[in-house]
Amino acid sequence: MKNNNKKQYLSLFLLPATTAMPAFAVNLQNAMPYVLSSILLFSFGALLLAHLSILKMRRYQSRLEQSEERLRLSLWGSGDELWDWNIASGSLYRSSSWQHPVELKPETNQFPPNRDQIHPRDIERVTEQLYQHLAGETPYFEAAYRLRASDGGWVWVLDRGKVVSSDAEGVATRMTGTLKNIQLLKQTEERLELFARCLENISDAVVICDTNFTVLEVNHSFSTITGKTREQVIKKPFDLAMYPTRFLQEIGHTLQTTGSWQGEIQDQRISGEVYQAELNFDIVRDDHGVLTQFVAVFSDISERKKREAELSRLANSDTLTGLPNRAMFSAELGRLVDREVKHALLVFDLDNFKKINDSLGHQLGDSLLIKLAERLSQLTRQKERLYRLGGDEFAILLENTNDIHTITSMAKELIKQINLPFFINQHELAITSSIGIVLYPEDGRDPEALLRNADTAMYHAKNEGANRYLFFNDSMNKLAVKRLQLENLIRHGLKEDFFTVYYQPKMDILSGQLVGMEALVRFITPKRGLISPASFIPVSEETGQIVEIGEVVLRKACLDVKRWIDQGLFHGRVAVNLSVKQFMLPYLCEQIDDVLQQTELPSYHLELEITEGTVMQSPKMAIDTMKKLRARGIHLAMDDFGTGYSSLAYLKQFPLNTLKIDKAFIDDMNTARGRNMVDTIVTIAHNLSLTVVAEGVEQAEQLQQLKQLRCEIIQGYYYSKPLSAADFTQFLLDQKQNKPRLAAVPASL
Repeated sequence: MKNNNKKQYLSLFLLPATTAMPAFAVNLQNAMPYVLSSILLFSFGALLLAHLSILKMRRYQSRLEQSEERLRLSLWGSGDELWDWNIASGSLYRSSSWQHPVELKPETNQFPPNRDQIHPRDIERVTEQLYQHLAGETPYFEAAYRLRASDGGWVWVLDRGKVVSSDAEGVATRMTGTLKNIQLLKQTEERLELFARCLENISDAVVICDTNFTVLEVNHSFSTITGKTREQVIKKPFDLAMYPTRFLQEIGHTLQTTGSWQGEIQDQRISGEVYQAELNFDIVRDDHGVLTQFVAVFSDISERKKREAELSRLANSDTLTGLPNRAMFSAELGRLVDREVKHALLVFDLDNFKKINDSLGHQLGDSLLIKLAERLSQLTRQKERLYRLGGDEFAILLENTNDIHTITSMAKELIKQINLPFFINQHELAITSSIGIVLYPEDGRDPEALLRNADTAMYHAKNEGANRYLFFNDSMNKLAVKRLQLENLIRHGLKEDFFTVYYQPKMDILSGQLVGMEALVRFITPKRGLISPASFIPVSEETGQIVEIGEVVLRKACLDVKRWIDQGLFHGRVAVNLSVKQFMLPYLCEQIDDVLQQTELPSYHLELEITEGTVMQSPKMAIDTMKKLRARGIHLAMDDFGTGYSSLAYLKQFPLNTLKIDKAFIDDMNTARGRNMVDTIVTIAHNLSLTVVAEGVEQAEQLQQLKQLRCEIIQGYYYSKPLSAADFTQFLLDQKQNKPRLAAVPASL
């Protein structure tokens, strides 16, 4: 049965060949079982091979996936991304680790393929480098450039790639590479470049040394300052030629201890020139805190030191004489007091030095001070230093002594040297000096008190006749206190209107009629009564209060004269004195305009009296001011003529109306010499077309002599003492009743 079935499967399989069965068919039939077995065996082998191949492929795929995973992780870890550029199609694949993988399909003619993403300033450079690689000129492509980020900004990237396939003609068809984000690296690089540029361009020298002070690197300014090239100092010890070896050792010890050192040094340039430098050392540590280097920074401060020395000299030296000045004196005096060193202070100035300046000019006065300083400098030793405090005031400090004999010997020698004649510009000048002396600590325990008491003693020496020295005592201090009290009283008097005006008539010498009056200030207080002008005027001039007093007198005099004019009692001029400080006011003319306008007094009723000393301080300025006053119709008189040092050359330039002869000349008219002096003054005045007023006339004999000398106007006790405004009103009434009115002002005015 089984054999029959096999025969049927075979007949079906071999149906086309059963029409005639050759003899070999029988044999094939007999071999069929073996053929089928072989086929089955072959099929099984093929299946086995296929299975093995599949297993192998699966293992390969697994390894590939693992490799790709490792590649992805590596790229993710490194921050790089892969790119694949199909040059033929123009497509660009980027497996970005920064964003999601993207495939760009730019225009096929776009070059480079990511051109739209590259910074415009970088495109040309990137294109050139890419062309060079594609042309085979470089083994690989590498370019750093700015690429647009997802946020729209720009990041620096490092792009590296290589051609991986070409066509038959050698034209590149595919290129792959990596893209690395180097933004932080670029920022660090730019920062380092900035530091490097700064280091090379700063004016300070920079030296980097190891811990043994061996030079590792220097900047350009080092060579500029020292004159040494980089090659001359690299790998050699840092050298400070003017200092011993232990100096650097001490610096190193300080650096090890504190981490820094600074100071000023001297060093030599390669030329041998010595310069001064400000040197700073600091330490450098690595990431582990280990000391690795020393950094020295130094600058050439030679010019600064020269300027500082010059400024110090200027600050501490008198520019005219070269002597130590007041600032230096104050510092030295303070040092002696702080250290409680016994010493003597001598303060002195020149008697009547102002008259020399007024008569011979400030230039000659300066020359005198220079020669005086030179002469006295030879007298003093190092510890007996001479100082110029200002003007013609000087000081000497005698250190470590309170010996009266030593001090008085110095004072006498000073007076002797000062009294010796000076020959300057063909002038022989004989001068004297007054010296005030104080002792520390007896006469004061602070610099201010010592100087104040020395000044007080000097002023007392002047008042006692000058050309002498005086030691300070308590009685002098009491007088100084009185002066301060007087200053305060003046201030109070101005506030409470204690200053009033008295008037002394000016009389025509021939007719005896009133032609004017002089306004004289009086200081009358409720408690102390009348304060002498000889007391308060010098103090007010020193303090500057004389300016306010002068304005008060001018205003009150103008008001009184305007009232008398309105009453028909007076038609002359009132003379008001101008102090030096008033005359030097830059707004003097405007101030007088305001007073005349407010009091409604016509300007031709006002006469201003100016002393010789006032106008001779600055003759050119004085002439300018006087011309402005004359242009307003105000008359000008020179007061106390003959007591100063007026130059006739200047006198004829002054736009004056009147010349007043000082009382001292009038008192001396009982002598032939006195009369001749007055005669000379009157003659000079008349030659200059000036009216002459004689002050201080008290005797009939003086009146007669003045008549003979053709003096026009007199003023003095012969006619009247100074009168209050009320008393002068009565004087005017008497004049009107007893004598005809005489107007000093021409009718045309």
